[in-house]
This record gives sequence, structure tokens and C-alpha cells, in this order.
Amino acid sequence: MSRNERSRSDARTVAGGAETSRPLPAEARPGTIIRAYGKFFDVAPRDGGPPLLSTVRGGLKRERRKTDLVAVGDRVMVTDLGGGEGQIERVEPRVRTLGRLARQTDDVEQVILANPDQALFLFAPREPTPHLRMLDRFLVLAESRQIPALIGVNKIDLDDPTPDGGSLAHALFDVYEAHYPVFYLSAATGEGVPALREALAGKITAVAGPSGVGKSSLLNRLDPEGARAVGALSVATGKGRHTTSATILRRIPGMSDTYVADTPGIRSLALHGVPPVELDAFFPEFRPYLGTCFYPDCTHLHEPGCAVQEAVAEGVIPRARYDSYAALRRGEPEE
Repeated sequence: MSRNERSRSDARTVAGGAETSRPLPAEARPGTIIRAYGKFFDVAPRDGGPPLLSTVRGGLKRERRKTDLVAVGDRVMVTDLGGGEGQIERVEPRVRTLGRLARQTDDVEQVILANPDQALFLFAPREPTPHLRMLDRFLVLAESRQIPALIGVNKIDLDDPTPDGGSLAHALFDVYEAHYPVFYLSAATGEGVPALREALAGKITAVAGPSGVGKSSLLNRLDPEGARAVGALSVATGKGRHTTSATILRRIPGMSDTYVADTPGIRSLALHGVPPVELDAFFPEFRPYLGTCFYPDCTHLHEPGCAVQEAVAEGVIPRARYDSYAALRRGEPEE
């Protein structure tokens, strides 16, 4: 290999496209992208301190990639330029993404959130009435992207009793507890919030759920300082006002490297990129029975000798989860 060829080969390794081998300035320090405003990004230094309003170093911008160059959730190296401003020197390799194909393309990814460690799907026992088909879609999304999922049941203070002496919330959501952590919460009273904080510690958590379940109230309970409105970037920077991206990371006070992200765009991703023939693999209740049906290509809908349907009949697989799978497999709309 010639010196020029070796130079080109060593010039960069792609971390979702960003070059990583250029010597870093001695003062560069690790940070996390917590908000995007067009070409500006708020970077929270990993060692604490206020966010730096940062732009991307020119050399990075020249990289041609099939994904966003920088996205909320990216781990980066940033240089403090003073006055609350910074420069992003390097973007670290992404572990995973929540993303979709950009409009009018078939191979360019639009990243909603980079590097989510887990996802919290938030519902309520009532007000609004929970649509568990939506929750099942969210869980399929998480399973398909190998993102650990948590289920939060907020407004537990509004829970109703059931005729057997139990509660409506447990009657609806206990079916998930065999495979997912379920947290029964009240943003109003604080019930269950300490256990949830412990589960969030040290992670980036994507939060999603239908309108009205109290996402904002719960996030404000976790991060009281985050309740302030998003305003101008910084008077000191003189950059004016910019439109924020849909996803914003909020650091949880008193917890090292812990962020939550309200991800309103996640609903449109629920079955994105999940072929119907692979859907059964994303229901953990089904996994012990996959490959044991009479027909190798069993859809688990109508075939004789279906091990999944037999497990449903025996009560091993919950009927509600099977019905949800069947509706999703048939392409039926949410209830």
C-alpha cells in the first residue's frame, strides 16, 4: 500500500460515519448531545457543568454518510471554546438507534434517538383508556431493535378496584410482568417513582406513550428543573432563536450520566422494518414454541399442529397477547 493510500485508509474510521482517528485537542472532553437546533447542538459534558452550544468541526461535516451526522443521544468529544460555546470534534460509534428512512429515500436513516439503552412505555389504567395493542406495537419495536423495554403504568392514584378485590391496573398489565419490568406509578403522589429512578440510573431511556397518560408530569417529577420552557438558545451566544428537534434529552438531577428522552416520533416506527413472517420472534411468550409447529412456516393463525396455539389453549401463553399478535399479523388497525 502506498503512503497516500495508507494515509487515506488511516484518516478515519466510521462511527456511524464520523472520523475518529484525527488527533483530538488536549482539552476535548466527552459529552452527550441532548438537543439539536438545526446546525447547533447542546452538548452536556459527561463530567458535569452546563451544556455547551456547539457546532460540528468542518472536517466531520465533509463526511458522506447514510445516517444523520450528529443526533440527539450521540456520545461525542467536545472542546469548550468559552462563553458557553463548544466544538464537536468527534462522534463516537453508535450502539443502536431509533430511526426511520428519510422521506423520498430508501437507504438514508433519519435518527430519532441515538444510543438508547432502554425504552419506557408509559400508559395509564384510565383517563385515557389504555389501548394495549399500541403497547404491544411498542414492545415489538423494542424487541426488533434489541432495546430492553420497561412498562410504566402512571396515574395509579386513579386506579379502580375490580370485583375480585384486585385493581384495574394489575388486571390489565400483570400479563406483561413475566417478560418486562412493570412499574406502577403516580406522578401526582410520587408512588413508584424511586424504583423507576433506580431503573433509569446511568442510562439513556426513550419514553413513549399515548397523549394524556402524564408523560410530562412524570418527567417533571423526575427532573423538576426540566419543566422550564425551551426558549432562546443563549443570550450570550447571540445566535438567536432556533427550532428544536422533536427529541430532547433531559438529565436526571443527582444521577450520573442519566437521561430521559420524550420521543414523540416513536409511534410511527412501531412496526417499521418488521416483516410479518418475523413478528412471532418478537413476542417472548412465543419463543419456547417457535420451530416446534407441524408446519415449518406456520403463521400461528389457523394451521393444525401449531405449538403456539396449543400453548394458548392451555393457558401458558396469555390469550390477550396472542390476540394482539394475530391482529398485528393480519395488519388490523389499532383498537
